[in-house]
Amino acid sequence: MEKIIIALSGIFDTGIEKVIAELNGYDNESNIWLCPDGISNSSGTLALHIAGNLQHYIGTVLGNTGYERKRDMEFSKRDVPRKELIAELKTTKSAVINTLRNISEQQIDSDYPLLFPDKVVSTHFMLIHLAAHLNYHLGQINYHRRLLG
Repeated sequence: MEKIIIALSGIFDTGIEKVIAELNGYDNESNIWLCPDGISNSSGTLALHIAGNLQHYIGTVLGNTGYERKRDMEFSKRDVPRKELIAELKTTKSAVINTLRNISEQQIDSDYPLLFPDKVVSTHFMLIHLAAHLNYHLGQINYHRRLLG
């Protein structure tokens, strides 16, 4: 099980760093928040969503960090400076990596404490899902940056 945690830690670390690199790849910072026709969410919105999602489902639920998610704000906030988005992502990375470092094998093998979305899944399953979710949104951010960056 230790190898799985090491692998997942690497996936989360790399994924979050790639989101940061994408945000830094915009020549014009204001483009991070553009939503042209056909695009539902800006890169800024997706960055806030990634941070809130991981800090809640890994940090709070598994690591007891005390983070309080405000999901609606992830999708309603606008024009957060790039520097603040990156700081939030770095905080997220720290919460995720610290939680994974301290997670027990018993915790990984047990049921995840929350239903997903309405059924019981293992913590192992949920962590893999969260890694896939991160990388799905990373791909969206990459595409958004290439279109508008």
